[in-house]
Amino acid sequence: MKTKVLLIGLAMVCGVVATKAQETMSLSLDEAQQYAEEHNYTMQNATLDVKKAEADKWATITTMFPQVKASFDYQNMCGYEMVMHMGPAAVSIPLNPNGTFGVTASVALTAQQIMGSVIGKISQEMSDITRKKTIQTTMSNVKSVYVSILVMEDIVKLLDSSLVNLQSIESTTQASVNAGAAEQVSADKVSVQVASLRSTINSNKRSLQMLYNTLLLQLGADVNSKLVLTTPLDNIMNVDKAAQLTMNGFNIENNYDYQTLVQSEKIAKDQVTLAWLDFTPTLSAYYQYSYKTYFGKDEGMNMTPPNVIGANISLPLWKSGTRVASIKKAKIEYREMLNSKKQAEDGLQVQYNQLCYDLITAIETYRIQKENLDVTMRVMKNVSEKFKYGHASNLEVTTASTDIITAQSNYIQAVMSVLNAQVSLENLLGDEK
Repeated sequence: MKTKVLLIGLAMVCGVVATKAQETMSLSLDEAQQYAEEHNYTMQNATLDVKKAEADKWATITTMFPQVKASFDYQNMCGYEMVMHMGPAAVSIPLNPNGTFGVTASVALTAQQIMGSVIGKISQEMSDITRKKTIQTTMSNVKSVYVSILVMEDIVKLLDSSLVNLQSIESTTQASVNAGAAEQVSADKVSVQVASLRSTINSNKRSLQMLYNTLLLQLGADVNSKLVLTTPLDNIMNVDKAAQLTMNGFNIENNYDYQTLVQSEKIAKDQVTLAWLDFTPTLSAYYQYSYKTYFGKDEGMNMTPPNVIGANISLPLWKSGTRVASIKKAKIEYREMLNSKKQAEDGLQVQYNQLCYDLITAIETYRIQKENLDVTMRVMKNVSEKFKYGHASNLEVTTASTDIITAQSNYIQAVMSVLNAQVSLENLLGDEK
């Protein structure tokens, strides 16, 4: 009985696991991108980096706030008495155990601290720019894999249809051989084409499964989930909309890499100011409260004032030329940053022009290869019909079958070329989607 209960329990657990493993997610492209933005681990780390930069900024700011500390000090002289000789007489003063409780509040302010908080704010802004760029990259990766899956699924459907036609030709040919109207070599050639096409289909299906696994990783979803993509390829592959990107112009300030360079330039400039501020004085002030008590019968001498207020100003005078060297170094680094920024501006403009050319070329190729695939499919259908009635040779069937495989490969490459060129241009322009 116990064994039966145990088996039932295991079956229930396995059923729960199997149900979880078969969890289905139906996602449009927008939904997939939104899901990735919320669950992708790289995205989560980028968001945490922004929070970490904010914490660093406040860590610098809080150094300018008053610092308060409390202390307690206990002393026991082990019965020692202090003897004071006053002429012929001597006075003994017992040094009883005592304790002192103190509270000290202090604040120190330097110009470097103020400038450090400014640099901390810029660093936080840079982290936020990096987060936005991570979103952009993640969205682009999801879109690329999503489209790749749709293209591969369409190709598998086309090849399955071609396989059905080719298998019909194989059966017809073999029937002709059996009837003595054709030679066995003719049937063998068609059989080889069937096997080759079936191998191509199986290879594409394995690639398709790998793409689904890649998309699950990009989404940050359970790797055992099953994905159903609901956005048709035609809704994504809008070549007219893609071509419009080449006509919108290039606003370099929207580019995330350029925005990062702008923030780096600000930091380099502030580093020069920070080096100069090493000549400025340091201001500090403090308040101290002390309460001293004795634990013996007699009160001892209490020379500790209960309240003390103090202030200090210190001005650095000489550091063996270290500060001058630091200023010179900061100025050089700032000039280097300006040169890098200018070079990046020119490089981004050249990259924009090149990506526009690449996109236009990819669109032209895509249109040609799409038409070529349609023509090849019609040719294959036409040849198949002719072969059934003996109006086409085995060579024509073989050639048409090979042309389909070549055409679908060229079509996949053309689609991905358009997608990659479009995504690269969108990333350069600063579009997140």
